Amino acid sequence: MLRALNQGKFDLQLTDSANRTSLAFARPMKYQLLPVHCLGWTCVFRPAAMAAAALHRKWPDLPRLATDPCARAFDVLAKGRFEHPVPPSSSHRVHREPIDAAQFAERLPTLLSDYSLRPSWRDGELTRLLSLAAEKRADGPLHFGGTYDETGKMLGCYAFYGQAGGIANLLQIQASGSHWGATLDGLIAAAWDMGCAGITGQTQSRFMPQLFGYKNVFFRYAGGTMVRSRIAEVAEAVRSGDIFIGGLMGDRWTRLSSDDFGR
Repeated sequence: MLRALNQGKFDLQLTDSANRTSLAFARPMKYQLLPVHCLGWTCVFRPAAMAAAALHRKWPDLPRLATDPCARAFDVLAKGRFEHPVPPSSSHRVHREPIDAAQFAERLPTLLSDYSLRPSWRDGELTRLLSLAAEKRADGPLHFGGTYDETGKMLGCYAFYGQAGGIANLLQIQASGSHWGATLDGLIAAAWDMGCAGITGQTQSRFMPQLFGYKNVFFRYAGGTMVRSRIAEVAEAVRSGDIFIGGLMGDRWTRLSSDDFGR
């Protein structure tokens, strides 16, 4: 399949969910691997509740009476170790607000303007893409939020799947300039306030330094992110990390990545 795809002479080929077998075939075909984007991160709020949520996702028929009471008891004991991951801020200069899909679709392209290689969504394409992404069911409904300064200017935005008692799953996050920290704070606080047991997502090079500042954050290999292009300028942008990839510009947002169609 990779050989046939390469013979198509496309300007750009990319994926953010390749397995290890695909990676082994793709590397000799001059695909560029983006190591940071291959990682996933998880911030744990309540460890036992996260374990219970993972069990129920794998075995939906497992009785909650068999897991939830034990999980609650353990998390009470572990409360001192797993406190609120975002300390309350005394600053009123930056605040977060829930937004809708239309607001998210309007602002996201503006926040991507400093990437050399980025999507050019037109004629409602991003709105339709978000509608398709909202059809995923494995991690709960899709929620949107934004961070704003005191003048009402949006500094960043995020979209994540989540519901009380489950594990929130980040779809997309983007911020302008130096506002990644405040935007991550808003995302994690939104998942906490919703009652999620934790939050997980794909890493990006631009917010890795901020992630290191949170307690109880763990990293793991989540899937190969790789790019191939026959255009020299595109290949150079990929090498320098000046590419918007992952989330909506990848494969993991589709129902095929998580939903069980047999139920």
